[in-house]
Amino acid sequence: MSSATRLSVQYVLLFGATGVSLPFAGLWMRSEGFSGAEIGAVLAAPMLGRLVTGPVLAVWADGFRTRRAPIAWLGVVASAAYAGAALVDGFWPRLALWFVAATAASTLIPLTDVLNLRLARREGYGFALPRGCGSAAFVLANVCMGAILTGAAPVWVIGWVVAASLLIALWAAFGLPSEPVEEGGPSAGLERFRGLGRLLGDARFRLMVLAVGCVQAAHAFYYGFSALLWRQQGATETATGLFWGFSVVVEIGFMWWVEPWRRRRGVSPETLLLVGCGAAVVRWGAMALQPPLWSVWGLQALHALSFAATYLASVELVERLAPRESQTAAQTLNSVVSSGVLIGLATLASGPLFDRFGAAGYAAMALLAFLGGLLAMALKRLGSGARAGGQVPRHG
Repeated sequence: MSSATRLSVQYVLLFGATGVSLPFAGLWMRSEGFSGAEIGAVLAAPMLGRLVTGPVLAVWADGFRTRRAPIAWLGVVASAAYAGAALVDGFWPRLALWFVAATAASTLIPLTDVLNLRLARREGYGFALPRGCGSAAFVLANVCMGAILTGAAPVWVIGWVVAASLLIALWAAFGLPSEPVEEGGPSAGLERFRGLGRLLGDARFRLMVLAVGCVQAAHAFYYGFSALLWRQQGATETATGLFWGFSVVVEIGFMWWVEPWRRRRGVSPETLLLVGCGAAVVRWGAMALQPPLWSVWGLQALHALSFAATYLASVELVERLAPRESQTAAQTLNSVVSSGVLIGLATLASGPLFDRFGAAGYAAMALLAFLGGLLAMALKRLGSGARAGGQVPRHG
C-alpha cells in the first residue's frame, strides 16, 4: 500500500470523527442537561487552552523516534477521555475530560499534516490528495450521523467519536509509514524548546500565523450561527445540511484539482493566502446583508478559498519557513493560533454579536478577514523564500 493511500485512510478516520463531533457535540451536551453557556464554555476551553497545550504537545511529539507514535498515543487518550466524559456526572468532571479529549483530537491533525508533507515531498504525490479524502469523510460522517439521530439518542455521537478515535490510534500504530522524526533519533527536550523560541522570533513566521489565524477565525460566526440565521429565513434543516455539505464538496474539488494546477503553474503560497483573505472578506461581507437563500450557494462555494486555499497556503508556508527539526512545532503553532486561540476568542465574541446584531454580526468577521489580508500583504513584502537552515523544498 502506498504512503498516499495510508495517509488517505488516516485523514478519513480523523475527519470521520470531527464530522460528527463538530456539528453534533452541542446536541449531546444539551441532551445531558447543559445550558447554552455551559456548552459554549466546554467547547471554547480546549481552543483557548491550546495556547499552552499546543506547543507543549508539539515538543512532546518530537521526542519520539517515529512520527506515527505520538499520533497513536493521542488517539488512545482521545478515545478514553471521550468515553469518560459520557460516563461521569457533573459539569466540571465532564469539562475536564472533554478538554483532554478535544485537545488530543485537535493535535492529531497537525501531526498528520507534518507526516503527509514529509512523505509527499519525498515520494512525489500531492499533499492535498489525502487531505481531500478527509474532507469527503467529513461530509459522509455528517450525513450518516444526521440520519442516525433521526431515530436514535444523542449518545450515539459519543459512541461514534470514541470508536473513531480508537481506530485512529490503531491505524497510526500499524498502518502509517514508520517515518523517523529526525535522522539519528530525536533531539534533546531543551533543544526542542529552543527551536520553538527561534520560530516565535521569526517575524515572517509570526506574520504568517497571525494572517492565517485571522482568516480562519473569521469562520467562527458561521460555524456557530449560520444554521439559526438560515432557519430565520425559512430554510429547513435539510437545506442547511445541503448548504454545509456543498461548501465541503467545493473544498474537496479545490484540493484535488485546483491545488495541483496551482502548483504546476508556480503560483506562490503568499498569493494563494491573499486570495483566501479576499474571498473571506467578500463572503462574510455579503452574509452580513442576509442575502436571499438562493444566493447562499454561490457564497458557500467561496469556502474553497476562504478555508481551503488559506489552509493549504499556511501548510506550504510553514514548510518553507520552519527548519526541518521544527516542522512539528511549526505546524502545531499554526494550528494553535488558527484553530485554537483566535477562533476560540471569535467564538466567544460571536454569541453577543448574534444576540445584538443578528446577521450583521458577520461584518465583524469580514473586518477580521480584512486584517488577515493586511498581514498577508506585509508577509508578501517581506518574502518567505528561504527557511531557517535550508533551501526551499521543491514540489512535484
